[in-house]
Amino acid sequence: MKTIKLFFLIIFLSIISFSCKKDNNPTPEIPDINLNLKEQSLVNSSNKFGFNLFYKLNNLEEQNKNVFVSPLSVSIALAMTYNGADNETKTAMEETLRLNGLTTEEINSSFKNIMNSLIGLDPKVAFNIANSIWYRDSYHVEQNFIDVNKNFYDAEVNALDFADSQAKDIINKWVADKTNNKIKKIVDEISPETVMFLINAIYFKGDWKYKFDNSDTESKAFYLADGTTKNVLMMQQEGSFNYLSNDIFEAVELPYGGEKFSMVVLLPNEGKITADIINKLNDDNWNVWLSNFQKVSDIHIIMPKFKFEYEKNLNNVLIDMGLGIAFSEKADFTKINSAGGIAITKVKHKTFVDVNEEGTEAAAATSVEIGNTSVGPSRVFNANKPFVFTIKEKSTNSIIFIGKMAEPYYE
Repeated sequence: MKTIKLFFLIIFLSIISFSCKKDNNPTPEIPDINLNLKEQSLVNSSNKFGFNLFYKLNNLEEQNKNVFVSPLSVSIALAMTYNGADNETKTAMEETLRLNGLTTEEINSSFKNIMNSLIGLDPKVAFNIANSIWYRDSYHVEQNFIDVNKNFYDAEVNALDFADSQAKDIINKWVADKTNNKIKKIVDEISPETVMFLINAIYFKGDWKYKFDNSDTESKAFYLADGTTKNVLMMQQEGSFNYLSNDIFEAVELPYGGEKFSMVVLLPNEGKITADIINKLNDDNWNVWLSNFQKVSDIHIIMPKFKFEYEKNLNNVLIDMGLGIAFSEKADFTKINSAGGIAITKVKHKTFVDVNEEGTEAAAATSVEIGNTSVGPSRVFNANKPFVFTIKEKSTNSIIFIGKMAEPYYE
């Protein structure tokens, strides 16, 4: 069975199926996702986009600021928007999303197949993707734009009276429902110039295949990037896990449920920092690293419990990545409305993550707003300092989430 590389579809890595501990209740083997060449190309492109996005966002934040994004969520929201673009705007979106070489039909069908493959892949992991389009009820939207996004992205399309004070509440309720109430608001206000919102929501909940014992969790020191120390709740367990060590970092893979999804924790070596890892994060290195993971016995894992939310306006980052025309008066979204005169006015991204002894719960929402222009034998993996982590799908290597844990909090 063909195993395909995939990012898009840190974060949350292994291309070989391992049993990390003795399993008295083995899970029936879940078939790998099989992608065709076009779909594989889209996955690789999306991973490249995600690494670049994460790199730029991390550079904008203070060193002690946690970062957590879903490249998959941002890519899907922009892909829906891409169906309304034409001419130079369409080309800019293709280049920014690394979609060059694929036709519009191939892009849409590949996204559809990838999303359908990920949803329900592991019966022991809750994983859902939802899309919607909300437009001003007095605004004309080309029927083909609606049909394409309904067909390929299963988007719910609704006309709303944006002048009604309840309009934003309706959109936010949809997001809250689709993220299990982890992201309660994506739209703060609706400008008189706003004509449309294109929204993606992702929800993930997976129990560790090998859970941490609550009784082993202790308050221990965590060393922050600025040189200070704080005591945080650190989980612990020992067993056999996929492991990698190189001159920059050491890493372990923690599987969820039926082992189709996993978290990969990349911990900087002594004398290195998270920036050294992030600077090397690209599609080529990622695939090499994944291929070099090996099962290692008797690893003592120590890592913090953490829970946090992250929110970012992606306008400046996406403009810096080459999407400037889509935000300008030169934007061509005539496939949304043939009269034109509209542009992307805001791309907002919000995420949530909770990592504890039982497993991980994570959610993401992306809104694209369109508006008018104008140890001896036992190895110790002690994540007691800032680290990078991802949640990914195994057979495709699709990265669902990627983040930097700079300062743990858990309440």
